[in-house]
Amino acid sequence: MSSVENCPNCQKPSGLCVCAAITPLKTRIHVLILQHPQEPDKELGTAQLAHLCLPNSTLKVGLSWPNLAKALGTPAVPSRWAVLYLGSGVKTASAGAKANALSLVTKSGVPNPELKLEDIDGLVCLDGTWSQAKALWWRNAWLLKLRRAILNPTQASLYGNLRREPRRECLSTIESISEALVALGEPAETGVKLKETFGALLQKHRIYRKEQQRR
Repeated sequence: MSSVENCPNCQKPSGLCVCAAITPLKTRIHVLILQHPQEPDKELGTAQLAHLCLPNSTLKVGLSWPNLAKALGTPAVPSRWAVLYLGSGVKTASAGAKANALSLVTKSGVPNPELKLEDIDGLVCLDGTWSQAKALWWRNAWLLKLRRAILNPTQASLYGNLRREPRRECLSTIESISEALVALGEPAETGVKLKETFGALLQKHRIYRKEQQRR
């Protein structure tokens, strides 16, 4: 059994606890995080951090739920919710057109001009490895009733060489939520604070690993 104790709040090893860096942020958008039960990265995972930063959020761990309301624990209108879709990027309608930071798209990945970001009340984010996120997508058919949202991040993940992402548009869960919330109309400061919390975790992780190597 490991002798390392985890913080009961942020669930990180005590040497990685970043509770002091967590600031509760008020948001209009409700965030629902669906975490795969075998998500392996207990040190660098960010679902719990995002949940702690966002009082208007729900974190569920599992493989499948009957519908949005069951996953959320309260009634919800699927058409007013978006899910961060596991697409390969936005296919702009015309050559040379620039994709928005967050686009609501059709099943073929083309931005749908009839869908407005301001009509979205909630956001679903799938947490896990690339393959685990795909498993969550296919196990929950009700996600197809939600609006598909694709991020077009302007910067690569802050993970850097600590964790390799399969594609440029792949960010940590907290980074994805940060960018999506700002695109959905939340204050820019909300996005900044979420990324600062993530940055605090990464800084602690680098120090933590160096200390572990010295032992």
